[in-house]
Amino acid sequence: MELANGSGVQEFILLGFGAVQQKRILLFIFFAVLYMLTLAENITIITVVLLDTHLARLPMYILLSNFSWLEMCYVTTTVPRMLFDLASPQGIISFRSCFLQYYLLFSFGSTEDFYLSAMALDRYLAICHPLRYQQIMTPDFCYALVAACWVLGFLWQILPVFLISKLSFCGPNIIDHFLCDPGPILSLACPPVGNIPLLCQIVADAVVILGNFFFVVLSYGAVILTLLKTSNRGSRMKAFSTIFFHLVVVTLFYGPVAGMYVIPSGESQSEITKAVTLFYTAVTPFLNPLIYCLRNDQVRDAIGRLRRRKVSFLKRKETG
Repeated sequence: MELANGSGVQEFILLGFGAVQQKRILLFIFFAVLYMLTLAENITIITVVLLDTHLARLPMYILLSNFSWLEMCYVTTTVPRMLFDLASPQGIISFRSCFLQYYLLFSFGSTEDFYLSAMALDRYLAICHPLRYQQIMTPDFCYALVAACWVLGFLWQILPVFLISKLSFCGPNIIDHFLCDPGPILSLACPPVGNIPLLCQIVADAVVILGNFFFVVLSYGAVILTLLKTSNRGSRMKAFSTIFFHLVVVTLFYGPVAGMYVIPSGESQSEITKAVTLFYTAVTPFLNPLIYCLRNDQVRDAIGRLRRRKVSFLKRKETG
């Protein structure tokens, strides 16, 4: 296993979508609007939870507001760079910037893995152990859980990024992607690369993704079994509705990721790879707030309360 980084490669070229100019302009407009909407949605959720005293005390919304912050970081790691490359078709990115993007993207992705497990734990305790829920899911415990997700997510990716960055890259330096993904980067490394690809896949993909996925499946499986035993039909349907939307978010995240990074593939088609990557790095962060919160009655009620409070404040200001 050679870790010399004795290459002369100082920069990479991201091919991106390789579209004609007119198509690039349309893609730029579409993803710029999508990015701004994603930021607006998540900022709205964070603001509502912070300003509404009722939601700010609920464990699920403490987790969701922090999840919204994570989504903003996640989408900002890739979309601004992609917009820059659509506007400036050279696609040149320095060696360090490429590996920084790789590290941040996969660290935020790993953190999201742990977040989904934390939210599955929250629903498991709320439905399967309701009498102990308030004792366990205190605000302090929720913030500790949030901190643990961030720390684990960012620590987990240090080894894979370090190992790949120390390989020798002697050319070519063209990455057939719109971001710095470990798969295309490894394909540019000079042989021999030893066991680094397998080690990175085990550490960064199999352990984090499969471990959290099984935890999520077991947690929601226990929740569904508990709900099936509930005699109150009204409360059961309401809980099933909440769990259904949680499972939709889980499917949106793990479906593409599993296909891309866990299931072994041969000669993968680059266009399909780009489309799948684009979905979970740009489209999913836009859909998650709509699914999790903005369709939620509690969030709508909180927005209504904030509006009424603002109107009342403006009236008092005018009369005073």
